[in-house]
Amino acid sequence: MNARLLWTAALVVAGWLASGSSGSAQTTFKQTLELSIPEANQGIAVDEQNFYAIDDRTIAKYTKVGRLLAKWEGAEDGPIIHLDSGVVIDGKLYCAHSNYRYFPMVSSIEVWDAATLEHIGSHSLGIRHGSLTWLDRIDGVWWGTFANYDRTGLAPDGTETNLPYGGKMNTLLVKFDRNWQTLESWIFPNELLDRFEQMSNSGGSWGPDGVLYLSGHDPAEVYKIRFPEAGSVIEVDEVIPANIRGQGIAWDRSRPGTFWGIIRATDDEEAQGIGNRVVSFETNVAKTHRRGPLRFKP
Repeated sequence: MNARLLWTAALVVAGWLASGSSGSAQTTFKQTLELSIPEANQGIAVDEQNFYAIDDRTIAKYTKVGRLLAKWEGAEDGPIIHLDSGVVIDGKLYCAHSNYRYFPMVSSIEVWDAATLEHIGSHSLGIRHGSLTWLDRIDGVWWGTFANYDRTGLAPDGTETNLPYGGKMNTLLVKFDRNWQTLESWIFPNELLDRFEQMSNSGGSWGPDGVLYLSGHDPAEVYKIRFPEAGSVIEVDEVIPANIRGQGIAWDRSRPGTFWGIIRATDDEEAQGIGNRVVSFETNVAKTHRRGPLRFKP
């Protein structure tokens, strides 16, 4: 083989090695913990010492080994109807809230003191683009999803309707400004909508690699997504198997690479005495984030 051919072969091999080391390895989630937590019905939030199990009208604070520390419960006829995912930032627990499954669809952001679980704030979003199901912040910028569903909704008096609750194709991933107004938004590709079945995107959390990870309502999987070079449809980078049952998810910012989720008990499991669970995973996701999703300036 002459020198030119040897040089060409070396370039090909170098290019192949570079492409193989640029993050193309399959993301893995290795489960390390499973705890029986009754309140883990909608979502989970995590800080350095504790996790917060979220149900429709309940938030329960636990140590990371499962010892109950405090609980907040809203009145059945109170203003809190359907809490979903949450995130702890600067000592405050922010939760996405909606009136799911009632028409008209309205949402708000509810805030608790993470130390005491005292409800300390509320920001009404009113009628927007669906039901807010999760929110998170990266580099000072808030993100969330307004979910819509093919499952039918309820009239204001609670009676069933034959109307899809927004229609899942209208689900919208949103970037907010500091006043919770929409700066940018994206819809979901058909491959994700198909996985959601009649439901929608329930959870989202920015990973230590500066990449956004999403979950559905029921599937035992996590979606690593990327933003398109052009247009308004997000793209799926990976579908990652994980022993969760949809709903809210959370990356542990105090332990980069650690991921938390919930397993919502089915009716059959509850009949067998098996309740809701909190699970955590060690992953091969490295802390590489520098300054957020580089395409989008705050």
